[in-house]
Parts: sequence; structure tokens; C-alpha cells
Amino acid sequence: MTVTSVSDPTVGNLATPINSSYFAKAFLNGLPAYRPSLSPNRRGLEVGMAHGFFLYGPFAICGPLRLTEYASTAGLLATIGLVSILTVCLSIYGTAGKGPNVQPSDATIDNPPADLFTKAGWAEFASGFWLGGCGGAAFAWFLVGTSVVSPLVSLAGGVWSVS
Repeated sequence: MTVTSVSDPTVGNLATPINSSYFAKAFLNGLPAYRPSLSPNRRGLEVGMAHGFFLYGPFAICGPLRLTEYASTAGLLATIGLVSILTVCLSIYGTAGKGPNVQPSDATIDNPPADLFTKAGWAEFASGFWLGGCGGAAFAWFLVGTSVVSPLVSLAGGVWSVS
């Protein structure tokens, strides 16, 4: 295992034992952004669901209404607001200039999806991201309201409480 250049040594893209290992290739090629045979909308849906689900917790537990009975609803609305802002940023990135930059294949990603890196593909990705983000936040909000997860939320809320 040595460090070699992938194609052009002046570019700085190196194949190292870390980024060209089987584990790194399998992990990164399994992510929704690089998984083959997914539409850009589906890629955005999966990425948005993960972001919406995991952004809900900090807003609900550490938000300004954390000590009220409206903490879970405020966390849901704040997460939907942030996902909407991120969707606008994704849309601006996709429409500005010539469009999104196409990633060349390298030591880790053998075949990056060409359909994602067009203006139309990026717009589909952004719309899927918004829908997935709102759905992930709503699913987290629903789980927090169940009797199984509710004691864990009050326990975590007590750790970060001010009073």
C-alpha cells in the first residue's frame, strides 16, 4: 500500500491506503449520493429524511421553548424552517452559474452519478430533500410523542436545562 496519484499528479488527488481501501469505497459508494440506479429525487429524499430526523432533537431539547409543553412542536417547526432554508440554498446552488460541478471519478468513487449534476437533476434533488426533511422531522416528532421515547426526552432535557 503506497500513496500514488489517481490520474494527473498535479491535481493533488491521491490514492492512499485510507481512501482507496475496500471499507472506504464500500461505505462511500453505499451513500445515497453515490448509490447507483437512484433518481435525483430519491437521493434527495433519503438525504433529507436523515437531516430532518437528526435536526429535530437539538431544536426540541435545546431550543428556547425547551421547558414548556410546546417544546416538541417548536422543535418540529424549527426543523421544518431550517430544512426549508437549506432547500433554498440547494436550489440557489443548482441554478447559479453553469450549474453544479460534476465530480470526476477518483480513487474512492468509481462512477459518480451524472444525472444528479445537472440543473434539472439538482432541482429534483432539492425538492426531494425538502420533502424528506419535513417527513423525517415529522417522524421524529411522532416518536417523541410516544410513551416509550417520552421519558428519554425528559431525561435528556434535564441535562441541558437551565433551571
